[in-house]
Amino acid sequence: MNAPAPQGKSARNKRMSAVVTVGVAGLMLGLSFAAVPLYRMFCAVTGYGGTTQRAHVAPAKPGERVLTVRFDSNVGGSLPWAFEPETKEITLRTGETKTVFYRVTNLTDHAISATAAYNVTPDQAGSYFDKLSCFCFSEQTLGPKESAEWPVVFFLDPALEKDEAMKGVEQITLSYTFFESKKPARSAEQAQPKSRI
Repeated sequence: MNAPAPQGKSARNKRMSAVVTVGVAGLMLGLSFAAVPLYRMFCAVTGYGGTTQRAHVAPAKPGERVLTVRFDSNVGGSLPWAFEPETKEITLRTGETKTVFYRVTNLTDHAISATAAYNVTPDQAGSYFDKLSCFCFSEQTLGPKESAEWPVVFFLDPALEKDEAMKGVEQITLSYTFFESKKPARSAEQAQPKSRI
């Protein structure tokens, strides 16, 4: 016949189970917070999911291939902003630097801060879409009824000409969606960029 387990061993096992359970729950919580920044870093490095690249210097000379780039704009949730590209599409050669402007207006009587999320379709074009300057790199604030024109300076990396997955691609779409920031709005004087109307 089996003897009952000593009282101390049973209590120790229960404590150990509780510690392990709390530890696993804490680890899962920590990983859930780390997942978003880690995923963003992964997408930025690989271009996965249509994430564009951030460049500091344009190519020395343009490539041969000509593509059309379309511009899309959206506002997420209940953000009371009017937001649209001034140009719906352009045609350019790979390696050629272009600047396009987006016009945005705060439709309310109070300052609002927002951040733009962006992507490129088709997804495989993301790693070749290089931005030199973009309002999407930082949070933007508009004062009451304020309007602004914000530039995006970009080029298509000539390396896309050698990518078999890009052979049939003739058109690329750059899409932005603005989402209201959860933080309180900064004053309009602190907002960047300073291209105000």
